[in-house]
Amino acid sequence: MGEQCGEVLTLQLGHYASFVGTHWWNSQNSTFSNPLGCNVAPEICSKVLFRHGLTLKRMDTYTPRLIIMDLKGSLSSLREEGYLYEDKDTRSSTPAWRGCLTTHLEDPPVQKPFLEDMGMKPQRQKGETFSESCVSGMSSDVCSGRSTLSSMKSHNLEKSVNVWSDFLQTDLHPKSVCVVNQYNHGGETEGLESFSQGQSILKDASYLDDIEDRLHFFIEESDYLQGFQLLCDLHNGFSGLGAQMAEFLHDEYPGRGILTWGTCPVQSGERNMHKAMFQVMNVIMGLVKMSSLSSLFCPLSLNSSLGRRPGPPSSFPHLLYNPALQYHSSSILAIALETITAPYRVPASHLSMQDMAESLNFCGRKVVSATASLPFPIEVGSSLPDALSSHLAAAPWRSISPCGTRGSCGTTECFSQSVVLRGISKDKQNSNLSSGIRSSSALHAQSNGKDVLQCYLQALYPAYTVSIPHVFQDPCRLGPSFPQFFSPVVTREGFTQSMQCEQPQGVDCVPMFTALQTSKNVYHMLRGLYEELRKVDVRRFSTFFSSGVEMDDFEEALHQIRDLAQCYSSTEDEMEEDD
Repeated sequence: MGEQCGEVLTLQLGHYASFVGTHWWNSQNSTFSNPLGCNVAPEICSKVLFRHGLTLKRMDTYTPRLIIMDLKGSLSSLREEGYLYEDKDTRSSTPAWRGCLTTHLEDPPVQKPFLEDMGMKPQRQKGETFSESCVSGMSSDVCSGRSTLSSMKSHNLEKSVNVWSDFLQTDLHPKSVCVVNQYNHGGETEGLESFSQGQSILKDASYLDDIEDRLHFFIEESDYLQGFQLLCDLHNGFSGLGAQMAEFLHDEYPGRGILTWGTCPVQSGERNMHKAMFQVMNVIMGLVKMSSLSSLFCPLSLNSSLGRRPGPPSSFPHLLYNPALQYHSSSILAIALETITAPYRVPASHLSMQDMAESLNFCGRKVVSATASLPFPIEVGSSLPDALSSHLAAAPWRSISPCGTRGSCGTTECFSQSVVLRGISKDKQNSNLSSGIRSSSALHAQSNGKDVLQCYLQALYPAYTVSIPHVFQDPCRLGPSFPQFFSPVVTREGFTQSMQCEQPQGVDCVPMFTALQTSKNVYHMLRGLYEELRKVDVRRFSTFFSSGVEMDDFEEALHQIRDLAQCYSSTEDEMEEDD
């Protein structure tokens, strides 16, 4: 690809997927408006995921190249058509009709105080972008994401956020939001509960034509389309919608990469077992269909498993998060995605989305798992070799895929992996030993960060493991809406220290360490799903099969899960178990 950095179109299907997406867009928005970086060329190209446009008043805008599908009642104060391209003069003009005129005005939903403080209300009235508001006079603290801890507590987003649009800081293009009106969000009835219900949405010609129109708009303005990022809820009916969408993209845009991220919030072990069974069945159908049509498929969840009794969620040494809050759990997945996807968003990189997928999906292994270290544990003043030397027995990351590992990944058998480290400045990437000084370890003997990371991975994993390391100096910027759930030993820059901060200021950015892996953990996840249902009489759940999915379809999907698991099995005992 040379210096060309191809565009990527993102699709968010479902409410939790949009929670993850909102944190992701807010994080990138913070990078746009960071005044400290205005004289430094960024390592990651924003044009891959964002598009440039002009309002009716010829003002520049930068909006995500994004299509969202969610249910009625999920938008709160956000208008489906957005705010950027409206003509206020036309909207307020007097109609040509000279007869009696009655005007009915509906009170709009109240905007959250947090969004007003972030400048969203005046910005939307003027038709500016969030970044432009920063440039035109918003305080640098807000623009750079530097909001004090006391300020964040005053908004108490943990209690005030009900839907993803309650904390969305990025304006969207009018072509971005598509509401599915025949299903309701958050109600006890008329929700999108089953795989077949989701499938039927894109089988409706009106929705299919609408989505085609939106896709054509974003794709036709792209110079070189790398492919699609598909964020899709896996536990509800959006799994069926995601399967239909993946099939459409696969058929209509052959040769383009499709990276699918199946999202699932942390589930309580005390939920209704009938509903839990529905969710597991949705997961199985969605996983089988979407993985077969995607370049890569990665389940993202802080659950230990996707079964009816998911077990305790993943834990992180320096995070004090509430797993029950979607606002919290989705932020962890989002900042991990921002790091995992960095390799195909680098201007000078020869690695495309499809290249990254092909480096991982050989031998039929299209399902991958993800891990993340948030933040990467490096102490103030330490070097990268020093930090990694403390984790020679096992990498410091935790699982963000529901593989039954309860967070810790250990040194599980791994076939291939794409590893990304962000937020370590160049002068800290090696030991900088003086001439003649003997290095204390192989890590300290390396001359640059990439070699240090490669040396570490070679020591940690077997010789046959294919590891592709990527190192970036830029940290992940969090932004004002990111939860401040870090332990007191984490500094404002995301580094750790031995003493607790006496007056925490909030964390602005963090170093990150992530991996996308084809490993035996995937075997445990897939085999667990198969074992969960292979002895269950699914005929008792007849409503699941009332909208289009046949019993034979589900039985076939269950067998495919078992066959797919065998691709990740490497021991004789596990192969015998499969037989």
